[in-house]
Amino acid sequence: MKKWIFTGLLVVACSTIGQAQLLKIGIKAGANYANFSGSDLQTDAITSYHAGLSAQIKLGDSFSVQPEIMYSTQGASYDNLSEEVKAKLGYVSLPLMARIHMGKTVSLDLGPQFSYLLSKDVDFDTDINEFDFAGVGGLTVNVTEKIFIQGRYVLGLTEISKNADAKNSVGQLSVGFVF
Repeated sequence: MKKWIFTGLLVVACSTIGQAQLLKIGIKAGANYANFSGSDLQTDAITSYHAGLSAQIKLGDSFSVQPEIMYSTQGASYDNLSEEVKAKLGYVSLPLMARIHMGKTVSLDLGPQFSYLLSKDVDFDTDINEFDFAGVGGLTVNVTEKIFIQGRYVLGLTEISKNADAKNSVGQLSVGFVF
């Protein structure tokens, strides 16, 4: 009996959310301009990519929450005297953005991002931390009701390695589609 009551409440809640447009699911992809910050070593930025899924949960006329799951490639390069040394780090990232809507077109996005290292392509010997925590800020522009453009800056708050004082620093430009 409890299962039937729970299932009924879940169906009613989902249909109410769908009718009131409180939940929007989307996909997004874009370019990363990534580098390391906080280090004495002068590194050069690399261009990479990110892609993933987003959900926007409307909590009022001017506020919503947007959890996401993305794959993001970050890192940097360094010109040694004899060769270029690169570090490409592949993360699954979970940003949780608070969106403050400034009209129907633009929103200010702020929140934390938790990332887990999935892959690394590093030209030097170091122990890369598996977890990365960052603060994220940016803007979203709704081009149409279904298409959006986002610009973000991801500021790493944890060091990428126990052996280095470097943190991830990423500028992101995304294009997305809401279903």
